Amino acid sequence: MRVISLSSLKGGVGKTTVTLGLASASFARGLRTLVVDMDPQSDASTGMDVTVGRRLNISHLLAHPRGSQVRNAIAPSGWTRSHKGTVDVLLGSPAAMAFDTPSVTRKEIWRLEEILATVENDYDIVLIDCPPSLNGLTRMAWTASDRVAVVTEPGLFSVAATQRAFRAIDELRRGVSPRLQPLGVIVNRVRPQSIEHQYRIDELKEMFGALVLQPELPERVVMQQAQGAASPLHVWPGESAEEMAESFNSLLERIVRSVALTEG
Repeated sequence: MRVISLSSLKGGVGKTTVTLGLASASFARGLRTLVVDMDPQSDASTGMDVTVGRRLNISHLLAHPRGSQVRNAIAPSGWTRSHKGTVDVLLGSPAAMAFDTPSVTRKEIWRLEEILATVENDYDIVLIDCPPSLNGLTRMAWTASDRVAVVTEPGLFSVAATQRAFRAIDELRRGVSPRLQPLGVIVNRVRPQSIEHQYRIDELKEMFGALVLQPELPERVVMQQAQGAASPLHVWPGESAEEMAESFNSLLERIVRSVALTEG
């Protein structure tokens, strides 16, 4: 099992949408997939057609990380009702905000790692949708991860947030989790005709080089349509959906190569 965190230190860049796109690509590829909804907004749970509130969730496990309870907080995505495969959700909750404190103890920071260890034989890949902060929930997620992908949009403040994220990843790697590495930067909501967007993308490439992942993801309404319908992108009709699905396939392939994932 390989664990990937999807992070951004700035809200509104489409981090959860990217998480769902990668989950759709993983599901379509036949990987046993778990999405961990660490963001208190719980949008990933909703986008994967799971009703939040009917069972245990991430906040219960963080408060009482008993291995016997972990599977009670994991639900199959509604995506599997019409398509074969394994894609589950460790449910999010607004109550998880209680754990998003500026500082966490060394015991607390390993809590998600302990939780995921109980299901390590059940999944090929875990995608963690992190909150847009550097507080406790994100640090727990990163400590449990093999790689962190930083999601950004091509704007001034998002570029600055990406710099902060990479510094924080390096600090956590050196101080807590030596296996942690940056996967790279996923540039989302790109408008190809925008001079400002192209300028910021060039700026990112100057700063981070090959860590700026290809392809960049264009701004497409089909992403919101599929998400709003709680449907995997890869079965949404239309040419635009097919193009976006192929982009997420390429990003997933980068992940598979980066962590030497053995499928099946």
